[in-house]
Amino acid sequence: MTVLIAGGGIAGLALGLTCHQIGAPFRIFESVDEVKPLGVGINLQPSAVRELFDLGLEPHLGAIGVRTRDYGMYTKTGLEIWTEPRGTWAGYKWPQYSVHRGMLHMMLYEQLLRRAGPDCFETGWSATGFETSDARAVLHLENRAGETRTETGALLLGADGIHSAIRARMAPDEGPPAWGGFILWRGTTRMKPFLTGASMVMVGYDAQRFVSYPISETDPGTGEALVNWIASIKFNMDDSWRKEDWNRLADRDDFLPRYEEWVFDWLDVPAMVRASDRIYEYPMVDRDPLDRWTHGRVSLIGDAAHAAYPVGSNGAGQAIVDARKLGAAFLAHGLTEQALRVYEDEMRPATEKVIHANRGSGGPDAILDVIEELCGGVFDDIHDVMPHEDLKNHADKYKKLAGFSIDELNALPPLIPEAARL
Repeated sequence: MTVLIAGGGIAGLALGLTCHQIGAPFRIFESVDEVKPLGVGINLQPSAVRELFDLGLEPHLGAIGVRTRDYGMYTKTGLEIWTEPRGTWAGYKWPQYSVHRGMLHMMLYEQLLRRAGPDCFETGWSATGFETSDARAVLHLENRAGETRTETGALLLGADGIHSAIRARMAPDEGPPAWGGFILWRGTTRMKPFLTGASMVMVGYDAQRFVSYPISETDPGTGEALVNWIASIKFNMDDSWRKEDWNRLADRDDFLPRYEEWVFDWLDVPAMVRASDRIYEYPMVDRDPLDRWTHGRVSLIGDAAHAAYPVGSNGAGQAIVDARKLGAAFLAHGLTEQALRVYEDEMRPATEKVIHANRGSGGPDAILDVIEELCGGVFDDIHDVMPHEDLKNHADKYKKLAGFSIDELNALPPLIPEAARL
């Protein structure tokens, strides 16, 4: 029988590609009428990149993204706190990629249709609920005209994002995503990239931050690349901000005055923001971890399962790893409830730790706040403020928690062997 996948985002597409690779019948149902390249920049850690490479997508990923060379944290005055190499420069067997989310989404979509055929992906149908029994899973669907239908399969995976209808049926009293007090403004600017040309930086501290990295290779003719940026400002929790106004076109005057002094010898933040054609506004939200993802023959994947703050570059990447873990469970246990339970038993505790770490002092960026509290972001030598070993230990701790440990990842055998079939 078929694996039903509710949602055709990165999680759903990665699962569809994995099912096709191992010979598991599947169908994806997506709510939008037409798949389009939406969003801005994201990062894919080596743990996710190795899975895309194992799907045979290495040349396609290389055509749309840039291999991130290093990651640095800087004070609000532009002083370097900590910089570390990334991807193969750090010793991983696989690179880290920075890429436009929309281009990644379209690449996965096009490759899926090329490999599995257009009948595997159906647009215009939103998941509204499900049923599950010992023998089957039933997906309830509705289109924009109000027409309804059901589809029956061996298993159902809710890949329908942070506002998942499948999750809402599992946890009907959960309510909307939880806002943590931060608003993000995001955009892209065509410009000469800073530092190494493939650097990712985080600047500032808890109340006000700026993140930036290139998401395309540098044009040899102009010397410019498409550079992604994110401005983050913290508000009072009782502030009447647009907490649920998603993906809204924004006015730079809502936040740019707070960044006018952020002009460094290696980056001019206000000039970068002014040169951006279009700016989007997002509330930074997540969801509390669930006690269970799996109900009979139905489970969750990606943001539907474990939506976390966008800290540590593991959102889209974790969805890809979820898909591959599911594929490995299918190979070991068939298209069964046991496969879903094995997948959840491994992934739910791990992602719960990431959700909590990203909310508090366990995230990789928490060191910014420590330095701000110790010296106000001003120093002559960072090691007079915090020893090098303490900075390194903090960075390594998050890598291990999020599954990015270099030695552990390099030593892992493939989740899905090349010739494995269901």
